[in-house]
Amino acid sequence: MKIATYNVNGVNGRLPVLLRWLEATAPDIVCLQELKSPNEKFPVKAINDAGYNALWHGQKQWNGVAILSRNIEINEVGRGLAGDEEDEQSRYIEALVGDILIACIYLPNGNPAPGPKFDYKLKWFERLQDRAAELLALDTPVILAGDFNVMPTELDVYKPERWEKDALFRPEVRNAFKKLVDQGWTDAIRKLYPNAKIYTFYDYFRNAYQRDAGLRIDHFLLSPHLRDNLVAAGVDREVRGWEKTSDHIPVWINLTE
Repeated sequence: MKIATYNVNGVNGRLPVLLRWLEATAPDIVCLQELKSPNEKFPVKAINDAGYNALWHGQKQWNGVAILSRNIEINEVGRGLAGDEEDEQSRYIEALVGDILIACIYLPNGNPAPGPKFDYKLKWFERLQDRAAELLALDTPVILAGDFNVMPTELDVYKPERWEKDALFRPEVRNAFKKLVDQGWTDAIRKLYPNAKIYTFYDYFRNAYQRDAGLRIDHFLLSPHLRDNLVAAGVDREVRGWEKTSDHIPVWINLTE
């Protein structure tokens, strides 16, 4: 089973890129982030025509997450994280896809830091940790996938010294990610490639893609049920070079069934 996560940076504006990638790679399950689309404008017909069912949690202009499945039954479990009744940002959706519980995540950016946006990011991380602990307590395979907006280690950023004050790399955020993983989750990319330079994001500016000046901020975290089922993982780097593409790269894993 092939499962992918992709921050599309606007599902309607990048729809040709998304459909091209789906046709070329045919993942069984896909998590999408940063839809930038209200629910009523999500391109469900085009997604269906491509062979996928979809659940989505949209928001006008910003945020938004979706889960797609190909030939696998998909049922929504919930959307949004508990812990803040005033939080209206569309950043989290859960679905049971076959026998795997998938959580699609678009964690806040948090810049500028320090400041209210950074505080919101840390609090959101705490809410995610709480939900992740609940999910681990279930006797079911679980995957947390998406854009976490954090580079966990210096290996995950092209020039660490330039990012020390950025909300994606500040110690508080890296510690929050480590605390999450230490609950018992497996970072899929690092399990298979513990020392490799692998990036999932290249800025549009300063020829970042051409210079290989990237970041690894899109992650797969696997519950203990799935750790030994992981047989392959990677990124579709060439997609970042396509015309009118996202600044993120699709990330994927293969699991034995």
